[in-house]
Amino acid sequence: MKIFKWGLLGLVGIALVFIALNWTSIQRLRTVNTLFDADKIVENFSSMDSAFLHHDLELGAAKPWPEDIQDIPETVMIAGKETNLAEALEELDTTALVIIRDGTLIHESYYKSTERDDLRISWSVAKSFMSGLYGQAIEDGLIDISQRIETYLPQLKGTAYEGATVANILNMASGVRFNEDYMDPKSDINDMGRVLGLGGSMDKYTETLLERQYEPGTVWQYVSIDTHVAAMALRKVTGKSLHQLWEETYGEHLGMGKNPFYLTDGKDVAFALGGLNLRTRDYAKFGQLFLQGGEWEGQQLIPADWVKDSTMNHAPNVHPIRGSGYGYQWWVPMPQEGPSKGDFFAVGIYGQYVYVNPAMNIVIAKNAADREFTQPQSNGQHSMNMNIDIFRSLAEQLYDEKIVCWTKMSNMERMNFNARNQHGELWGPRIEALTKDEKGLEDICRPWIDWLTEPAP
Repeated sequence: MKIFKWGLLGLVGIALVFIALNWTSIQRLRTVNTLFDADKIVENFSSMDSAFLHHDLELGAAKPWPEDIQDIPETVMIAGKETNLAEALEELDTTALVIIRDGTLIHESYYKSTERDDLRISWSVAKSFMSGLYGQAIEDGLIDISQRIETYLPQLKGTAYEGATVANILNMASGVRFNEDYMDPKSDINDMGRVLGLGGSMDKYTETLLERQYEPGTVWQYVSIDTHVAAMALRKVTGKSLHQLWEETYGEHLGMGKNPFYLTDGKDVAFALGGLNLRTRDYAKFGQLFLQGGEWEGQQLIPADWVKDSTMNHAPNVHPIRGSGYGYQWWVPMPQEGPSKGDFFAVGIYGQYVYVNPAMNIVIAKNAADREFTQPQSNGQHSMNMNIDIFRSLAEQLYDEKIVCWTKMSNMERMNFNARNQHGELWGPRIEALTKDEKGLEDICRPWIDWLTEPAP
């Protein structure tokens, strides 16, 4: 009996030692499993650094937005129906809304006890940040996205990724079998989350994906791990971490006001597909950078050609429910028509958005904790469609018509024009001819929207 008693005490002791040594991992796993609970989700999304491994990012000097705070419309059009904006934002569990027009902050509001300086988890908005980092690597000849991924990552030979091009992967057309059902505890996306939560290696996890569902490039399907693979290739060819690339491209230049951070795996590798944490008003700066064709204060941070290419639809099929197209880690509302033609957006689960509307010169950043993001909303539409309707309606109502002369355009306006023209292709050769000889063009002045949507005179 004494032997049994001491044996039992020994086992308890071993168990306690195990728990003590692994307490941090156990706590992280517990947080992963309760992250989206109704009573915790809002607070969790503002405090991810308290539960996960993370890497703080360095910033240059802070440069606040110029501000001209104004009233915004009380109603918006959703699915052709006039809807109260406040009620729609509440239905979508909105936590923050920031609107930038002509490079100036005109609206900023926070909900559900969140505040301006909260660092909010981006989720898949981070994918678009990663995509932007590809531009310089392509221009420098370090990577060719038409090449197969194993050209840069030979360790993926024999996996489901073998044979997929980098472009296929950036476009979410890798063909890899991957269950993205967030509500299924046994799904691939949740398995991946546990790897992250327990401090495992995301790079090693990619090597375990062996099943292919489609031939690469033939079917678009949302596969978040594709973004990590794309980031692996970028890290390999540049010889830099994602942290370094992010700081050099965005952190040093955009004047963000509070140091953000990336969630990381146990190897300090950035969680590229969803781990970036920023203030909402700083998410808007990223959108403004893309609205300006990659230029910021006279410096080309992202090559304009990549801004154009990455924000155009390349998907072999539109989303089966939402009807949106997909570029290289950016979403594109489809069909591209009407006064907001040329718009594009980044989106994260639970309602994170960076919406860019070059035609209206407007950027909207939105955060939320929408636990029903996969369910139809009250108007019968999926929440993504509802959000895009809200953004387009706000942009079109807030558009400030102004007369602009071609030779008097600021660098920002010309970049905006170029970004829009890259989607609409309405000016084409005519505008190229105009830019070669600007003599006598002083009188070509018209409303800004006409420059973007009407043929040249």
